[in-house]
Amino acid sequence: MGGKLIVRIAELEIEPDQLETYRLLLTEAIEAAVALEPGVLSLSAVSIEGSPHKIRILEVYANQTAYEAHLQTPHFLKYKNATAGMVTSLTLIDVDPITMRGKL
Repeated sequence: MGGKLIVRIAELEIEPDQLETYRLLLTEAIEAAVALEPGVLSLSAVSIEGSPHKIRILEVYANQTAYEAHLQTPHFLKYKNATAGMVTSLTLIDVDPITMRGKL
């Protein structure tokens, strides 16, 4: 897939009483996206230590087309619709990668 990598950090805050359900839905959506979408190169979700309702997601897509396709998938739409009432804040930050390597 050609084009510029799309790398973004999503900063979310979740209703604390909905956190367990949110985390399950997020995990399901990430696992489906990485398994089913060739243009989804990496999705990593973490929470801020001491503030588990503050979620950060590092998203890496092969290009803009892959990102736009991701937004139309059944698993993303299920996640987005099911969590709409749980998310109290969402900020998307586009970033430029400097170096990205991993070994898990």
